[in-house]
Amino acid sequence: MTTLDPAVLDQLIDALPKGAVLTDPDITAGYRQDSASDPGAGTPIAVVRATCTEDVQAVMRWASQHRVPVVPRGAGSGVSGGCSAVDGGIVLSTERMREVTVDPVARVAVTQPGLLNSEVKKAAAEHGLWYPPDPSSVEISSIGGNAATNAGGLCCVKYGVTADYVLGMQVVLADGSAVRLGGPLLKDVAGLSLTKLFVGSEGTLGIITELTMRLIPAQPPASTVVASFPSVDSAADAVLAITGQIRPAMLELMDHASINAVEDGVRMGLDRNARALLLAQSDSPGSAGAHEIETIVAACETHGATEVFATDDTAEGEAFTLARRAVFPSLRAMGSVLIEDVGVPMRQLPALVTGVETIAEECNILIGTVAHAGDGNAHPLIVYDATDPGATERAHVAFNRVMNLVLSLDGTITGEHGIGRLKRDWLPRQLGEDAMELNRRIKAALDPLGILNPGAVFA
Repeated sequence: MTTLDPAVLDQLIDALPKGAVLTDPDITAGYRQDSASDPGAGTPIAVVRATCTEDVQAVMRWASQHRVPVVPRGAGSGVSGGCSAVDGGIVLSTERMREVTVDPVARVAVTQPGLLNSEVKKAAAEHGLWYPPDPSSVEISSIGGNAATNAGGLCCVKYGVTADYVLGMQVVLADGSAVRLGGPLLKDVAGLSLTKLFVGSEGTLGIITELTMRLIPAQPPASTVVASFPSVDSAADAVLAITGQIRPAMLELMDHASINAVEDGVRMGLDRNARALLLAQSDSPGSAGAHEIETIVAACETHGATEVFATDDTAEGEAFTLARRAVFPSLRAMGSVLIEDVGVPMRQLPALVTGVETIAEECNILIGTVAHAGDGNAHPLIVYDATDPGATERAHVAFNRVMNLVLSLDGTITGEHGIGRLKRDWLPRQLGEDAMELNRRIKAALDPLGILNPGAVFA
């Protein structure tokens, strides 16, 4: 572990408001890792809980002067080891940066990064507006963390991901300088699109301290279709039939293991015998919405659904949505979980989901797969007993095989959770050496000392 002269750390403590710097090991231990439980997480010398851009600048100026690594952290809900602490470094938490203002005329929200996604939605709703991106962690993930990983969610098939709503930001660079990028304009192409560069950069290029987010009018009431299938393959074929004709507001897939895990936990009355379940919604108004629901129902029936249920009752629809959101916690209640976040071209979706089933069987491991099926983004969730060395080994073998399967299908190793530390060894294989080198050159230009989130993304 790197040692630092206590007098040097005192300089940081003196530069920040009282109580901003935490050094008690019992407290800082809670900031060592995110929800991925990265076994390689280090021990920080301190945690800084910033409240404003100036606090972040003070940290980075001090860190640059003394070459101390800094790991930015939001709510800690990430699942790729993106904010694992580094031995001898600082964890810079934005959890106290929680201010937000909404301009209903410009239809933007200006928010600090520590506000939760659900809180941004609530602030927008008070003005009759809506912030669409809605990851399953909507109630616990921060908007800054969403931007850092370019989070998606259940409605992204129609409404897009975080990057589609970031109009501007303030970001603190490695040397402590703060720059404003973009702004509240819906159309602005002056200069390079630097906001897009920082969205999804996982704190390796700079620390986002403010975001200007595009809002849209409130979502119309949605109608819902739930369909049970005798196989994952038939459900995936139905997905292709639906997306070939319409753009639903939601199109989610749950496999057999996920259905039963949720049913064990929340008792929704789901069909335990189904090998797959599709949850689809349309929020188009009037006859257009009716046509979309008819199209979804017909596609499900044509591709062998054993049961199809349609409703325009928003409360019923929300109940099924909550069941889909319950997959992660329900599987986690069964053991330790390795969470995959992969994506494939739509034509390869059947091959992905059936391939994962084969891997689970051959590795003798439970894998529950849920998918934002409408855009080809799937989450195979590998459940295992971490106290059993054999089960742990099989889980990691399955994890590796899923990654290899995805690459063989011309897919991506992450659709919305980020690379972090758990997937960085696969990144060069997906991007290729030329593109990987370009990534490294950008990283070196913005962080020449390599102090911003070292070990994340870049091997």
